[in-house]
Amino acid sequence: MRLFLFLILLAIPFTEIAVFIQVGDAIGVWPTIALCLLTALAGSFLLRQQGLATLARARAQIDQGKMPVGEMLHGLALMLAGALLIVPGFVTDTVGLLLFLPAFRRFLMGGLLAGALKNAEVHVAGGGFQGARPQRGRGTVIDGDYQDVTPPEPGAPDANSPWRHLPPGNEPDADSPDADSKGDKK
Repeated sequence: MRLFLFLILLAIPFTEIAVFIQVGDAIGVWPTIALCLLTALAGSFLLRQQGLATLARARAQIDQGKMPVGEMLHGLALMLAGALLIVPGFVTDTVGLLLFLPAFRRFLMGGLLAGALKNAEVHVAGGGFQGARPQRGRGTVIDGDYQDVTPPEPGAPDANSPWRHLPPGNEPDADSPDADSKGDKK
């Protein structure tokens, strides 16, 4: 597998150079450069447009309580397609444009998923109740603050009094001559 990847990574630049030479010979240098810049701009535009649509579909599946595995794979394919279109070269641009086509992505992912499922092992761990899991997007949520407006009991100390927090034994005596001097200075 490593040798295969190495050979592909080695073959791509040589193939791109050969195709650049052929296209440049056929249409000229400046049109070839303009075509490379145009595909890079188209790739960034298509990536933004289709990426946002894929994100919206993934959010809709999450709101329904489903895992958006298919949408995540489509998102990865779109990211790869955008990167291939931004990289200069006609071979990578062709593969990138093919990856932007939903039918080609489904075909490619069908083959990848079949190969992955062939060698997959599934382990299930139990936990919790299905109904106990909160579901997003269901019911009404009211966000707010609360304030206790219960009237105080008769004879209860005033919660706003500054004397309420005095330590025991430091309360001023009503009979003492210092009662006025402790409370406030005149």
